[in-house]
Amino acid sequence: MTHSAVIGGGILGACTALELLRAGHRVTIIEPGPPGGEQAASYGNGCWLSPMSVIPPAVPGLWRKVPGFLADPLGPLAIRWSYFPKVLPWLVRYLASGWTEARVLKTAQALRALLQGAPAMHAALAGAAGVGHLIERRGLMYIYPSRAEYEAEAMAWRIRRQVGIDWIELTGDELRQREPELDRRYGFAALVEEGGHCRDPGAYVAALVALAEAEGAARVASRATGFRVEAGRLRAVRTEAGEVAADRAVIAAGAHSRPLAAAVGDAVPLETERGYHAMIEGAETGPRTPLMPSDGKMSVTMTARGLRCAGQVEIAGLEAAPNWKRAEILRDHLLRSFPGLPRDLPAERVKLWMGHRPSMPDGLPCIGPARATADVVHAFGHGHVGLVAAPRSARLVAQMLTGQATEIDAKPFDPHRFG
Repeated sequence: MTHSAVIGGGILGACTALELLRAGHRVTIIEPGPPGGEQAASYGNGCWLSPMSVIPPAVPGLWRKVPGFLADPLGPLAIRWSYFPKVLPWLVRYLASGWTEARVLKTAQALRALLQGAPAMHAALAGAAGVGHLIERRGLMYIYPSRAEYEAEAMAWRIRRQVGIDWIELTGDELRQREPELDRRYGFAALVEEGGHCRDPGAYVAALVALAEAEGAARVASRATGFRVEAGRLRAVRTEAGEVAADRAVIAAGAHSRPLAAAVGDAVPLETERGYHAMIEGAETGPRTPLMPSDGKMSVTMTARGLRCAGQVEIAGLEAAPNWKRAEILRDHLLRSFPGLPRDLPAERVKLWMGHRPSMPDGLPCIGPARATADVVHAFGHGHVGLVAAPRSARLVAQMLTGQATEIDAKPFDPHRFG
């Protein structure tokens, strides 16, 4: 029986472990932290299962805003001056990837194939894990002060339409009927009915790992450090606790995947986009449908643990200390958006979090075999779509490791596309 080591116990690792088990592999999950724990990006993401998240972060004209990213440490996208020289090569590729509408469309087509049908796939996984209540499929809304702000994003919506995404436009009155607690400054919305959300991403990931263990997976609580490859074949994954013998391996370690990829011959331009969330526990009010305000560029979702507002992009590397003012901006946005929330929230009711999105400069993940050996497959770099993309990404990995044709074209995600 083929023994596969899955490096990473986040949403990508959990889904991949389950796919490999069902393909007949013996599986070991290598993850130093607790599954679903706060150390993982999976824990703190915005909860959205959004098949329409096909527009990459970089779009035409974004280069004009780079000085502002450097000047404003609290803007929606900020770059720390001290980190700028190190991130400059990645940033050049990032801007180039969205230089024209044609490039954005090409990325959107690849992401649409990866994300389509994801809410149903997650619902099936959650049901199998006994946590079906954590996945809801009631749509997702983008909200605007007026139609003018919506029309200002015409290119993004035009591309969504081109790749097969539909939505319903809501007037101010229709929006208030759906969201009576929302601040009245919002007068227009686009409702994407095929979207869904996860009510507790941390608990969901923990349940999927528990399911994998119940189906026979082993778990090693250690950090992977490299590989032992002999004559082009994988023999073991090296960890801080010693070697784990394996015939195949999957690198699904999120923002920490870069040195592991280098250990099997691939210099990938992986960067961390540091994201924040603020959550009001026991919130008195909130949205009925998860929404994203155009004036905040963050997701607002009622979760099992509280009202969560997640977003912000900070380019500062893996080691810099958090800037909690960025999370406080999210908290303040919640208070402005829902007047029914108390203005004097005690600090203990507000949970702040920071994590690391693993991001490639072109907005597409790395999914494919390593240069040194096809026994190791990369599965990281999903940026803002890690949660929603996990089920199909895991299927692609399992298909690659079992020699099957992939169910969608995997060429756009080739780890070697950067040369």
